[in-house]
Amino acid sequence: MSSPWSRRSFLRLSGTAVLLGSASSAGVLASAGGAFAVDAYDTLRLKWRDMVLGTGFDPAAAPFAQKLALLGTQASEVRSTMAAVSGSLWPDLPLTVSSSITGSYARLATMAQAHAQPGTGLTGSTALAQEIKTGLDHLYNQAYNPSKSQFGNWWDFQIGSPQLLLDITTVLYDQLSATQIANHLAAVDKFVPDSSVTSYTGTSTGANRVDLCRSLALRGVLGKSDAKITLARGALSPVFPFVTSGDGFYADGSFVQHNYLAYTGSYGAVLLGGLASLFSLLSGSPWAVGDTNRQIIFDSVEGSFAPFLYNGLMMDSVSGRSTSRGNPRTNAYGFQGGDHGRGHGVLSSIVLLGGAASSAENQRWRGVVKGWIQRDYYSPVLTDTDLGIAALARLKAVQDDSAVTAIAEPTAHRIFPGMDRAVHRRPGWAASISMASKRMGYYETGNGENLRGWHAGAGMLQWWGDTYANGQYTDGFWATVDPYRLPGTTVSKKALADAEGGAWGLPRPDVNWVGGATDGEYAAIGQFVRGLSSTLYAKKSWFCLADSIVCLAGAVRGTDGVAVETVIDNRNLGAAGTQALTVNGAAQSAALGWSATLTGTNWAQIAGHGGYVFPGGATVKALRQARTGSWHDVNTSGTTDPITRRYLTLWIDHGVDPVDAACVHILMPGATTAATAARAAAAGWLTVLANDNDQQGIAVPSLGVTAVNFWFAGTVGALTADNPACVLVREHGDGTATLCVSDPMRMRTALTVTWNRPVASVISKPATVTSATTGSALTLTFGDLTGKAGATQEIEVVLG
Repeated sequence: MSSPWSRRSFLRLSGTAVLLGSASSAGVLASAGGAFAVDAYDTLRLKWRDMVLGTGFDPAAAPFAQKLALLGTQASEVRSTMAAVSGSLWPDLPLTVSSSITGSYARLATMAQAHAQPGTGLTGSTALAQEIKTGLDHLYNQAYNPSKSQFGNWWDFQIGSPQLLLDITTVLYDQLSATQIANHLAAVDKFVPDSSVTSYTGTSTGANRVDLCRSLALRGVLGKSDAKITLARGALSPVFPFVTSGDGFYADGSFVQHNYLAYTGSYGAVLLGGLASLFSLLSGSPWAVGDTNRQIIFDSVEGSFAPFLYNGLMMDSVSGRSTSRGNPRTNAYGFQGGDHGRGHGVLSSIVLLGGAASSAENQRWRGVVKGWIQRDYYSPVLTDTDLGIAALARLKAVQDDSAVTAIAEPTAHRIFPGMDRAVHRRPGWAASISMASKRMGYYETGNGENLRGWHAGAGMLQWWGDTYANGQYTDGFWATVDPYRLPGTTVSKKALADAEGGAWGLPRPDVNWVGGATDGEYAAIGQFVRGLSSTLYAKKSWFCLADSIVCLAGAVRGTDGVAVETVIDNRNLGAAGTQALTVNGAAQSAALGWSATLTGTNWAQIAGHGGYVFPGGATVKALRQARTGSWHDVNTSGTTDPITRRYLTLWIDHGVDPVDAACVHILMPGATTAATAARAAAAGWLTVLANDNDQQGIAVPSLGVTAVNFWFAGTVGALTADNPACVLVREHGDGTATLCVSDPMRMRTALTVTWNRPVASVISKPATVTSATTGSALTLTFGDLTGKAGATQEIEVVLG
């Protein structure tokens, strides 16, 4: 049996990576004089067992009956191929490879779950229990014991294997001998010593630190060690506070791991699940987590995670190399992965965390989760075979709770300067923008994963509809998409090698101006783009508005002897999609292999997706093609099974070695042909004020919007800035206006912005505004913005 899973997929498949079940065990006995009663530890052990296995579900009802039967089938398969011989426990998992040790424990964990859970066909099997114990002993003797040394990937020895081993020990505790338990704990002590959490550095930060604490805490529970549990609890504290660089949560909601990578949807999800489990386990015990900074974790549910969850999926923009862990499902229980799979796991973590939060937070989160469950039509949450029984039980309880009212998706805009990401949410759709800078890597590759994600940080613009296109990036996208034509990017066609730039987020562009300003509904976003291993140079802006995003590319340059393109969009039409493309009112060919150079294009619309408007007309290239690839192409652990998906791609060809090329288009998600044509015919709807190397700006009078990205000081329309800045102005139609200003470069010790518009008075302003002069024009002088981390400074005024 092959094992094409990533290191964290082992844990997910076993159902024990993030323990998302119900915690219903009895309370812990009180301590006396610091000496805890023996059954305080036993109570925690039983509570953890409940969290591993789940409680309160009907094993004969859907979806549990099906999942339990699937678990039994999976356990039977791995059981049938287990063979304890020198050097391996399974023939395809040689113990000379660190991931094979974790993989072997993962299979034993599957067998342990099948033994302990009802309705698997193996429930309570004495023979199966003996085989599991034999397997555990074999791994101890051969690969994971105090006399062995760590090799290969550190993660397998310090996180993957010990987590699985401790969970198996918990589930089979009553059937293991004292010697076996002692052996398991001794092995964990060797590879997860107290010193692993002594310093908050290296591989002991963020999600990794939480994983280490989990193993220390469980080792303490199983070994009845107050010192171990106390150490684990205390070692969590460095994870809680906001950071201003490196790994962790930022005050703006960002979550970073590996120092330079946006990772809310992967490492952040692991951290959230681990903390939810530990908070729940220790709650009510002598070791309850009492650090007041834990509120930062509770706040992260809505501040960090919810913005990137849409209709149950977790956006790719914050999921790093996990996007390459696709669907190598060759049977009913293969790893599904994808944005929906990642999202479902976070939903479960949020519900579990709610049990340790305030009643108000818990009730609100359950409403948010219920909404996501109801709206995930593409990949229904409760049919996700990757979720363990415990997770399913928790989520189904939310779905069935009549006291919980589903909460709708919000209408809002969020900028995350700490990780160069932005999310725009409007009624009926949502979009995300992924950027890169000195602070944030182009992409991450490592462990043979995400080999061709090179341009994901070059302004990738992904979007989803509420009832359409939710499988756009789920359905084989990363295995089959042209990696040089990621949607929204401006890129050089220079050929790049797999893993170009090096592993672990090392490649970063030498630019500072990346970020934007928002009033919480609309936004101006900008990115100074420098190509990965190429001479590409461009200025990109996105102005996020009511029903659309206005996209500008300016100062586009390159000297690599190859073409440079701005990708308008690259829509995944699925395995057999023939969605119509209409351009300027004329239907285009739906034949595979069709391509065209469409001169004088004013608008285009893809049926079932949305519309694109090209103010002033543009020459647009279009291509329909079937692309075949495999997950192995982008991830060496993926299956080589071929996948074919159809794509409809629209792009602007700037030519070979362009000099200051430029283009503009308006993205209208969900727009019909009529709505797209109407916008194109509304000549005065948009004015492009500037689109060059110095500034990019627009005005949309009907929305009261004027917005400029000042790459350099200057004047654009009615706005002037004496230094690089981002400025968004909204006139509200009631005699008031809002000005939003930011310093995306984080370098301004002083900044002056002038709006040449009569202003009677200032209603409110931040402390960073050191002076504000009103009258025939508004002049704002800002003090030191370097410590504001690119955050928006908002000023409200009464117009003159």
